[in-house]
Formats: sequence, structure tokens, C-alpha cells
Amino acid sequence: MENALVPEFAVSDWQRSKRFYCDLLGFDCRYERPEEGFSYLTLGDAQLMIDEIGKGRTFGDGHLPDAYPFGRGLNVQIRVDAIAPMLKSLVDAGIALYLAPETRWYRVNDRDIGQRQFIVADPDGYLLRFYEEIGDRPTQP
Repeated sequence: MENALVPEFAVSDWQRSKRFYCDLLGFDCRYERPEEGFSYLTLGDAQLMIDEIGKGRTFGDGHLPDAYPFGRGLNVQIRVDAIAPMLKSLVDAGIALYLAPETRWYRVNDRDIGQRQFIVADPDGYLLRFYEEIGDRPTQP
């Protein structure tokens, strides 16, 4: 079933972005339209679309990114079973992390929810925060 919200990233080079997402991060390509430079990608329950600027439908009128990094002010959080395999793949490929792996606890009502997470920028600078759940606990004072 499709998620109610699926972001679409305008990318400068569809093939380069697809390799990054699929080969390095482990996304699967559910379907694509190469003539439009478009792919619909999935990773577990996460869904994401990439669309090359200038191919197929392109939204203009000031809505296109015009300089690196694209998506300024936005980071997308994606839950995964484990971050270690992704980290190894990125390190092996020489990809720098935007935020090194860290453990964070976030207050949600009367509980703290734990995450092990890191952030990487895709080839166009979109920030991707991958995390694995590490449990919950009563909120700490």
C-alpha cells in the first residue's frame, strides 16, 4: 500500500541518484520511467521518488532547486532495521557523513524513544536521516 505522503526529490542526474539510493543505501526500485528520469524507490516501509530536472514534468516558476545543496531546511527521517550495513557501504564508497552516528533519546509524551542515527547527504545535497529504534524508557528529568 502506498504511503499517504511520498516525497519526490528533483535531482540533477537521475542515474547517479538511483545508484546512490539503490547500490549504496539498499533501496529497491519499484518502478521507473527512464525516458522521464524517474524512479519510485522503497526501503522497508519508506517510499521516495526521484525525478531528473528537465526530463518529463518539471516544476518551474521558482520551485526548482538551482544550487547545491538541494532541499535546504529539509531532512527526511527514514526508519531501518539496522544502520550498520548502510554505514559500511557508505564508508567503503568514500561517502562522507553529514552527521556521524549518534544515540539520541526523544521525549514523546511521558516516554523517551531511543534512536541510533546518522545523516548523509545524497548527490544533490538532500539530507537523509537513517535511524534504528533502540527502545523506550520513562522520560528522564
